[in-house]
Amino acid sequence: MPAPAWENLDEFLDLEDFAFAASVQLRDGSTRQVAGIFDDPYMNAQLGEYDLDTSKPRFTAKETDLAGVDRGDVVTLAGKQYDVLTGPQSTGDGLAVLQLAEV
Repeated sequence: MPAPAWENLDEFLDLEDFAFAASVQLRDGSTRQVAGIFDDPYMNAQLGEYDLDTSKPRFTAKETDLAGVDRGDVVTLAGKQYDVLTGPQSTGDGLAVLQLAEV
């Protein structure tokens, strides 16, 4: 029986399926290309009687590909730039999540 695709993260994050190619520019000036999953869920935050309609973009990729990425770096996806708000947050399965904010 063949192993499921999610056991091979490179196969799981295949750009021909549903993964996106992203360019990550680190503060030291270096750039790396990373394949991952982009998600931009809608959020409705409430503070007292005030409502704020917003989104919370995030990018999920292999933990090893996101090593060294930190707050202040820039991710470019499909022509849009996003500031990295947090360092990679491990999901426990070899993947990590970056919280982003649109520039």
